[in-house]
Amino acid sequence: MSSKNTTNRKEIVIMADNNTAEIGFEKQIWDAACVLRGNLDASEYKSVVLGLIFLKYISDRFDEKYKALVEEGDGFEEDIDEYTSEGIFFVPAGARWSEIAAKAHTPEIGTVIDDAMRAIEKENKRLKNILPKNFARPELDKRRLGDVVDLFTNIQMIEHGSEKDILGRTYEYCLSMFAEQEGKRGGEFFTPSCVVRTLVEILKPFKGRVYDPCCGSGGMFVQSARFVENHSGNISNISIYGQDSNPTTWKMAQMNLAIRGIEPDLGDFSADTFMDDRHPTLRADYIMANPPFNLSDWGADKLKDDVRWQYGMPPAGNANFAWLQHMIYHLAPAGRIGMVLANGSLSSQTGGEGDIRKNIVDADLVECIIAMPAQLFYTTQIPVSLWFINKQKKQTGKTLFIDARKMGTMVSRKLRQLTDEDIKKLSDTYTAFVEGNLENEKGYCAAVDTSEIEKQDYILTPGRYVGIEEQEDDGEPFEEKMDRLTSELSEMFERSHELENEIRNKLGAIGYEI
Repeated sequence: MSSKNTTNRKEIVIMADNNTAEIGFEKQIWDAACVLRGNLDASEYKSVVLGLIFLKYISDRFDEKYKALVEEGDGFEEDIDEYTSEGIFFVPAGARWSEIAAKAHTPEIGTVIDDAMRAIEKENKRLKNILPKNFARPELDKRRLGDVVDLFTNIQMIEHGSEKDILGRTYEYCLSMFAEQEGKRGGEFFTPSCVVRTLVEILKPFKGRVYDPCCGSGGMFVQSARFVENHSGNISNISIYGQDSNPTTWKMAQMNLAIRGIEPDLGDFSADTFMDDRHPTLRADYIMANPPFNLSDWGADKLKDDVRWQYGMPPAGNANFAWLQHMIYHLAPAGRIGMVLANGSLSSQTGGEGDIRKNIVDADLVECIIAMPAQLFYTTQIPVSLWFINKQKKQTGKTLFIDARKMGTMVSRKLRQLTDEDIKKLSDTYTAFVEGNLENEKGYCAAVDTSEIEKQDYILTPGRYVGIEEQEDDGEPFEEKMDRLTSELSEMFERSHELENEIRNKLGAIGYEI
């Protein structure tokens, strides 16, 4: 995020008026709000920007219902039940956006927003202790804060789609930008959208209990709800359960889901999943997660006899198989898991991990492994794979391996994304396998018997099973090709000698001999 130390109100209003430009609404919000940052760290600034987006969302939803009640003329516009019965947060007088906007350019604007957050929490139990209240801090430039309040006031969101959708997308866009800015720490709350969509498109969570034991900002849930809506389903057919140990991240998830109209059970507070499981009796139909990679010091010494370690005690220095077993423990009898794990989990033999992997494979739980391309994450270059676990596999005794390392498109110098076509291909390949009509494709996919996995010492690296992609025959006879290639190589060698002599002469001319 670039920190702009100088701006003016006119610049921001121009951006607000120019909201039909093809530069992306979310980016407009981000760029304009960046004037607020000043000397704040990204982690602190995050709650400011995301808090304002959330406040604008609940205020606008309230205003829409308020006007409708006024028009009805029955005097119910201040009746809190009229709002909560429709899943709308009640915004009390003094906390409404119109009143905040009127005070945007007063010295106390920070205090006004903090007080509004407190008043909204008081009237809405679900939001208790969740909303940020750090707008009055001295480090936050109040003139710039007023400018950003103006920005939100002036933007006509109707031109960009429904307000719920555009504010949700803006919230998600800002989350991704903060993840990029915060580097490794950003990975704690944000999983790239294309990775989440791949999990969702393969699992297809139409109805039932959806669980993420390390839910970050709630991306898995948002994409699940979007999947249901996109397939003409009813979002109320899925129930959301989650947990996260980071208090700030836990609050972000609550706000992110509230903007989407999703009411989750994330526990009463943030808590460590291993040490304080907030859903001990839950048996989920779908579990989707991107746990911290190779987490050490996760509390193994205090959990040696835990009921979750059905397939072996995970090593103290790496929580990968603790996460996997925690999720298997929480599966319903026909439940399925889609999770992200570092590639080391496919082949590691240290600390008993090889035995745990063997036991899980022998239990016929591993349905599919996908090796993902590099550079998908803002926060790490560690190569990852997707694991899919199924308690009731249709193709018993078989596992699907997919090598997707060549997929994706570079969208920046450092970042790759899977395209819609890539995700559809992966989903279609999985579906074909489950339905029993998959044709193995060298270099890409293979359905493999457990006996073959046993021969490979239970190593699950897809490259071992899919083989090398077959090269197309270009029709040039071998002898002719070798004559051509050796001739070209001879010319290159000759040119390299010429360049070598030229470099020697130039260095000699300035007194350096080689």
